[in-house]
Amino acid sequence: MTINYVTEDLPLSLKEKNILVTGVSRSMGIGTAITKLLAEAGANVITHGYSGYDKALKYRDYNNDFTNTLEQELNKKGYSVTILPPSDLSEKEIPEKVIEQAISKFGYIDGLVLNHAYSVCAPIGEWTSEHIDAHLNTNVRATMLMIQAFANQLPKGKSGVITLFTSGQYLGPMIKEIAYAVSKEAVIGLCKQAAVALAPQNIRVNCINPGATDTGYLEDEDYKTVAKMFPFGRWGMPEDAARLVHFLHSDYARWITGEVIASEGGFRRDVILE
Repeated sequence: MTINYVTEDLPLSLKEKNILVTGVSRSMGIGTAITKLLAEAGANVITHGYSGYDKALKYRDYNNDFTNTLEQELNKKGYSVTILPPSDLSEKEIPEKVIEQAISKFGYIDGLVLNHAYSVCAPIGEWTSEHIDAHLNTNVRATMLMIQAFANQLPKGKSGVITLFTSGQYLGPMIKEIAYAVSKEAVIGLCKQAAVALAPQNIRVNCINPGATDTGYLEDEDYKTVAKMFPFGRWGMPEDAARLVHFLHSDYARWITGEVIASEGGFRRDVILE
């Protein structure tokens, strides 16, 4: 079988790159779009997800067997995709274990896309310790532990790339989901600090704000309202975020680190505040 990597001989090729992508569990999710695009660009993609979270939040595309189907589909096309066993990153020992599992597949990983997130709405007056901890444990603690484990395993002489995901909380209020917003603000701080700390190891760290993305969490009138907040009249799509991840993990982005990049399609927060 001949695989025609779209950028095989160009700096956008990811051939021979071993990249772990977290938050891959749903057909409509950003993680799935990232997995497909990085695999098409030639990377050996290892994915991790936790469908138990999707079931609890009642996502309409919840499917406990989705990742196995995704793996089979992409491998049949000649791409290199490996699915890790599902597990909950909020548990203390799991983040480092996931890195270990990824390493066992190819000996090392040189790319890390931390796309996982925990997000449950609760305005002031409804907070509990459990609600706050759930956000911080998954979005912050797990991310910090995985970055550390990634840096520790990268072989000498290899360069590494880490891509984090934040949200739009640094550009405007998110008062119905403040615990989530606080955790994502911490991710921005982590990006800035880790980028400097890991530069001597030739590891780049950047952070993406994908803006409102159509992953199936809103429908009907709410969906239409958000669409009107974009000058283009449409939501961001998972593939929009995936293209930016692809770029950041390519040689074209080798001089970019410590940056928070908003890829929001001109999203207008003033509309929702009118």
